[in-house]
Amino acid sequence: MKLPTTAQMRTLDKMAIERFGIPSIVLMENAGRGAVDIILDKIGDPAGQVVSIFVGPGNNGGDGLVIARHLHQKGAKPQVFLLAKTDKLVGDAAINLAIVQKLPVPVYPVLKEEDLTDYEEQLSTSWAVVDAIFGTGLKREVKGAFAEAIKRINRLNCPVLAVDVPSGLNSDSGQPLGFCVQADVTATLGLAKPGLVLHQPGSQFVGSLKVVDIGIPPQAVEEAAIQTELLTKKVVGNWLTPRKASAHKGTFGHLLVAAGSTGKTGAAALCATGGLRAGAGLVTLAIPQNLNNILASLLIEAMTIPLAKSNDHLSDSDYKTIKKGLEDKQALAVGPGLGTDKETIKLIKKLYREAKIPMVIDADGLNCLATDISILKKAPTARILTPHPGEMARLTGLTTAKIQADRLQVASNFAKEHHLFLVLKGAGTVIAAPDGEIAVNTTGNPGMASGGMGDVLTGLIGGLLAQGLSPWQAACLGVYAHGLAGDLLAEDNGINMGYLAMEVADELPLALEEINN
Repeated sequence: MKLPTTAQMRTLDKMAIERFGIPSIVLMENAGRGAVDIILDKIGDPAGQVVSIFVGPGNNGGDGLVIARHLHQKGAKPQVFLLAKTDKLVGDAAINLAIVQKLPVPVYPVLKEEDLTDYEEQLSTSWAVVDAIFGTGLKREVKGAFAEAIKRINRLNCPVLAVDVPSGLNSDSGQPLGFCVQADVTATLGLAKPGLVLHQPGSQFVGSLKVVDIGIPPQAVEEAAIQTELLTKKVVGNWLTPRKASAHKGTFGHLLVAAGSTGKTGAAALCATGGLRAGAGLVTLAIPQNLNNILASLLIEAMTIPLAKSNDHLSDSDYKTIKKGLEDKQALAVGPGLGTDKETIKLIKKLYREAKIPMVIDADGLNCLATDISILKKAPTARILTPHPGEMARLTGLTTAKIQADRLQVASNFAKEHHLFLVLKGAGTVIAAPDGEIAVNTTGNPGMASGGMGDVLTGLIGGLLAQGLSPWQAACLGVYAHGLAGDLLAEDNGINMGYLAMEVADELPLALEEINN
């Protein structure tokens, strides 16, 4: 599903009207009618019920007026709270206001903060509320009567349906602009918006998200070249091709993992397991020689390269051995459990600059690179970085708060500036490509907030790279499948906490099979 920005959505509306000849009032009619269908489906039969509709001065308010008319048609008792002077409504919104004014539908003006106190009795009878105050165009902080209306909506003890976006929410970044409606259902128009699906914190205000088809032609969406997409099974489901009966282990690539140090052998084992569970034909782990026995016993399906010159942590002294180990590999995964010894930092930088196969970097591998980010543009081929917000802060110099406040833009800017693929982890993981493509993940759950999950993801993405997927496909499919494995595990066991990263790794084959089917 494409996720247009405010500007792109405005372009789509314009294309529908000017190029395809769909009158704007038809789009508004479709929006209002579709929202009423969602009320019937998600809230219930409104016949005989009082529905309070808060109407703003723009087209979002016009949508609310269409809703009022259709609710009246269905036997409900709509009442409109108009947060604008009647002469401020223009165009299609004004036409729909004129229609409502001819119906037995009360229209109460709300021009000052204190005006709502005059309507306490009317509001107290509300069976449901429709929020049609602001749409996607809001960029400034909500104040005055608008802020008071939002606060009153949030205090009412009844379901709230938001039209397009909850009023007060920035539809691009998912950040509230002062005050924001807490919706139970959001009927978004045409296409979902980025701010509605981002978990920091946009989706917390949205409730159940439903998309209303307002009649924008698919050709318009295609021509708009929207670069942000919501990851679904439909998007990622055909990237892994069916396996032929004649396939063998050499068919599905060989992944090299460089990970682990004293006290962090588990991270290396989880990373290698992620590669194996991804379906890579072979996985080899490069590890300090004195840790080899530990890893060999943990990973009976993987091979190891004991690094004779690495003592407790990977050292640049073993670069030639690792380089030789890369000769027959299709992908490289580095970072989990490495530590940040100066010799390790030298090794990771050299591998980043010189390894001529796709490479995924996580954890301490990222911290090694953060010591000199000028190196990021010096890779000979594709690089995928998978930071959590704290690691992203070290890479960018931004605070985690600033990163979380605008995850899409921060991730996209970084990927484009440094010519790499970025996986910004967290609830609603963001994947960004150097060409501007962005994806937002929909899978995963809070039970995955525990140690080792990122190590599995690193190996999973590496294993997909080894099988020949493009960096974009490997990153998106890896993130989606990783989250889905966690969801399946939670669902199968009826738990939402306490399960382990290795258990998620073991669930990956089932998740990938479900995606493929």
